[in-house]
Amino acid sequence: MDISSKFDARHTAFSEINVAGKIINWYARSIDIGDRKRAEEKIQNGNLVLRGGIERSSMFEEIVGSSEPMSQVVKQVVKVAPSGATVLLLGETGTGKELLARAVHRRSNRSERAFIRVNCAAIPQPLIASELFGHEKGAFTGAIQRRLGRFESADGGTIFLDEVGDLPVETQIALLRVLQEREIERVGSNQPIPVDVRVIAATNRDLREAVTAGTFRQDLFYRLNVFPIQVPSLRERVADIPVLVEYFIERYARQAGKKIKHIRTETLELFKAYDWPGNIRELQHIVERGVILCESETFDIDENWLRRESTQSSAAVAPLSALRDQQREIIESALEKCQGRVSGLSGAARLLRIPRQTLESKIASLGINRYHFRSQTKIQAVR
Repeated sequence: MDISSKFDARHTAFSEINVAGKIINWYARSIDIGDRKRAEEKIQNGNLVLRGGIERSSMFEEIVGSSEPMSQVVKQVVKVAPSGATVLLLGETGTGKELLARAVHRRSNRSERAFIRVNCAAIPQPLIASELFGHEKGAFTGAIQRRLGRFESADGGTIFLDEVGDLPVETQIALLRVLQEREIERVGSNQPIPVDVRVIAATNRDLREAVTAGTFRQDLFYRLNVFPIQVPSLRERVADIPVLVEYFIERYARQAGKKIKHIRTETLELFKAYDWPGNIRELQHIVERGVILCESETFDIDENWLRRESTQSSAAVAPLSALRDQQREIIESALEKCQGRVSGLSGAARLLRIPRQTLESKIASLGINRYHFRSQTKIQAVR
């Protein structure tokens, strides 16, 4: 007696055939694949959490520093953390905004749930909506299966939108709806999905200026600006530099298996006199380099590592001035071509083949208004 079978995604059917080739009996079995789909989505969700930067060890890293500006910031963190309010962290690059966002999260009633970090400037514009809100199978070319977005992964927890000022206008509209309605729609679907997520945003941009220039929605700014915290630059908290240096020396010396017991007085004075354009991140990297090169129990660095343009000889002033004008011309030309956008695939940093942080630092030091080029483009389009 021969047995043949047919399969599809949800059912399995068997037919029993006799020697004459006639069907004697049919057997059918229906399989509920809902559990499998839910399991697959759970795995995807777990992967997103991992890619979102969930590192439990970093959740307990303390904020270092007790200067007056930093003490005020910590007080604000303690007050806002239990409230569940949206927080907007403002400050220069490298000031530790992510560390403060994590501090808000772990002091809230969501501390046992996910903390998802999204760098809005690092995601290509065509993909950012899918990354944040997910997509359905077939929503676009390459969408071979349903994918959960970062907001769904953060459900019940906190999402940290770093560099929120770089979001394209279309995504700003979708984010505004999340904040207003507490629901999202995956790309390729019109089915609203409720989410319970606390939003913490951060930017090194002047969002009020961006609103005036028309590159950032005013209504979204008001929604994000519920509880703004201005994070001080390192040059505003010089009193914290000795303890920060000691903290980083201890960390990197332990990693390198070295014993460093002293800090050279002249080195500490150099640290305190420097203006730290890269803030704590720059300090951290300088200390790490110093620990790697340290061959004694006394920490020291080469003072040339902190040399500034102002320390150059007067003979170099004229060439530096000419170079400054040339840099301004090159950067302004790139910003005009990129419609004022700095980061992303269509940004000036990519066009000039330099890191985004380097370009932003140059723009700030040269006093260039990047939003001017965006507003000019809009005026031309209207005409």
